[in-house]
Amino acid sequence: MKSLFPELKELKLDARKKNIRNSPKKGGSSTADSVPYLKELNVAISQNAQPIQFTPNINEHIHRWAPYVQGFSALFVQSILEQYKKEYRQPVILDPFAGCGTVLVQSKLNGYKSVGTELNPLLRFIADTKLNCWDVSPKHLLGALKMMPKNKILPAPSFLRSASHFKPGVLNNLEIINGGINSFRSRTPKQKKIKNLLVLAFSSILTDCSNLKRTPCLGYVKDKAVDDSAPFVLFNQKVNEISDDLRLIQSEFKDFINTKSTVVCANAMTYKHRSKFNLVITSPPYMNGLDYVMNYKIEMGWLEFAASQKDLKKIKDEMVVCDNVSKGLIRRFYSAPATYTNPWIEKIKADIEQNIKRRGTYRRLDMPYIVHKYFDDLYRVMKNVVASMKRRARFILVVGDSLIADVYVPTDLLIAKIGQDLGLKIEKIEKARDRRSGQIRSYKLRESIVTLQKE
Repeated sequence: MKSLFPELKELKLDARKKNIRNSPKKGGSSTADSVPYLKELNVAISQNAQPIQFTPNINEHIHRWAPYVQGFSALFVQSILEQYKKEYRQPVILDPFAGCGTVLVQSKLNGYKSVGTELNPLLRFIADTKLNCWDVSPKHLLGALKMMPKNKILPAPSFLRSASHFKPGVLNNLEIINGGINSFRSRTPKQKKIKNLLVLAFSSILTDCSNLKRTPCLGYVKDKAVDDSAPFVLFNQKVNEISDDLRLIQSEFKDFINTKSTVVCANAMTYKHRSKFNLVITSPPYMNGLDYVMNYKIEMGWLEFAASQKDLKKIKDEMVVCDNVSKGLIRRFYSAPATYTNPWIEKIKADIEQNIKRRGTYRRLDMPYIVHKYFDDLYRVMKNVVASMKRRARFILVVGDSLIADVYVPTDLLIAKIGQDLGLKIEKIEKARDRRSGQIRSYKLRESIVTLQKE
């Protein structure tokens, strides 16, 4: 359907191009804009380039069982564990933003106890299954795959059951697999673990079988070619891949199969841990337009963690805020006193507000308060985590900075400052890689590793 107001759309497009063309940040960098903040913190950023993104995990045993583009690499986690193995002989590890369990799985592969919190029930399920099914017999898993009936159909959730999401033949075959898994008995712990592995394998193929792609945001792909047989082919491949990894685990990591690894579906801002931790390794949500819930709506719907868009929104509203959160949530935030603020945040808020007025248009007029709520949420998480850290424990965070309405937001340095305010020492801040601003592509951002220590 053609727009009734094409000139209005063109006007908005022209305004965006004009703002980019006139931006004072064109060709700039976070390196220059960080200087005053670094002076106040009395720290320097060192270079420590490394493959920090999740991408290498697609070839790593266990980590490859389910894709999670927002995570970081197992190689990075291993480098942290190696760095401190002499100081912490048998560390207990925490990841307050556990995601699909990269930190926890890598900890278990080293024989270390670990705990994670994860608010998204889908990701919590994936992480828990990757951690606690190492004793499943590969033979029994493949036997379950072979015995799955082809005459049982369990329909897709209604809000995803459309030609826009799946081609009819593909959808039918996914519903056959779904029905076959659902018919599998899970009366004993062993049967439940086998079924969970089948469900995990099913969840990992859903986006590939759909008309969408996650790169990193979930979006439709025009004329995406998906053969009707793809669900069966991809599902069989994934189950066999999991089976191969189970053989490896039971051969090379058998001493660690029973190492305690726990992932709780809980809010990191409020969850009270019973354990005390030596190392906290995490990557909090970034302050960007990525919707960490809607990005997994297909898997969450099929696995019955959400029955509607409303269910997804409810989960999103509990998370550390991102810039596509509901306006009502932000109104409630700025109508009540914030838990945390500091002069940096107040200055950044004022500058964003001024720049939005200067521009005359912006995607979110409440962006200053979104930024404030983001750091308020992180403060609550960090305060809660610090209470569970042992003396001399380290809190290691991977995070990227931002450029919002031509205002530089030094997320890594603000996190370091929050750590200081909570009594932690800034041990080091390292730049792992360069990034580009989504708003002004010529502006150089960074992804950093912030290491804080409890003295």
